[in-house]
Amino acid sequence: MTDKELAQQAGQGNQKAFAEIVHRYSGMVFSKALGVMHTEEGAAEVTQQTFVRAYESIDAWRGTQLGPWLAAIATHTALKLLDKERRRRTTSLDTLPGSVIGGMSADTEPFSTDHEARLQQMEAAIATLSAADQQLLHLHYFEQLKTADIARRTGLTQSNVLVKLHRIRERLKNILTHERNDRL
Repeated sequence: MTDKELAQQAGQGNQKAFAEIVHRYSGMVFSKALGVMHTEEGAAEVTQQTFVRAYESIDAWRGTQLGPWLAAIATHTALKLLDKERRRRTTSLDTLPGSVIGGMSADTEPFSTDHEARLQQMEAAIATLSAADQQLLHLHYFEQLKTADIARRTGLTQSNVLVKLHRIRERLKNILTHERNDRL
């Protein structure tokens, strides 16, 4: 049975048809969710929510293949869940007790000179890069843009952005490794 036929039957309340959709696409949806969530628990939750959303809106689907539609639902669901978790972890300074604001809380790490030194080494290594490479790093890591958005801003192709980011990371790794070896 085609995806279109399965979707029509599922939209008419045929639970076996929807079960077949879940059977066909649960692996792909889980894989897509795992790629975004990076934990099996998160991916399992996203997979479940994806199929619930798909069931609720199967009548609105007008495509020929369910895979891309389900992948889009999974990606959006995973991103929403990550954003929700990030907002939950973020705490306003107004809600923190005064003693935490003035000093160290029990769950924060004390100042580390080693960590500070590594950050300074990274900043120095980044400063050796060309302005274009620094811009790519800024767009990707600080503005957290997707490669498609970076490509539009810079006029590069998406694959070129990915290759350049990979080469920049390798260059930084070599610079930092070389510095460590020089100190030893």
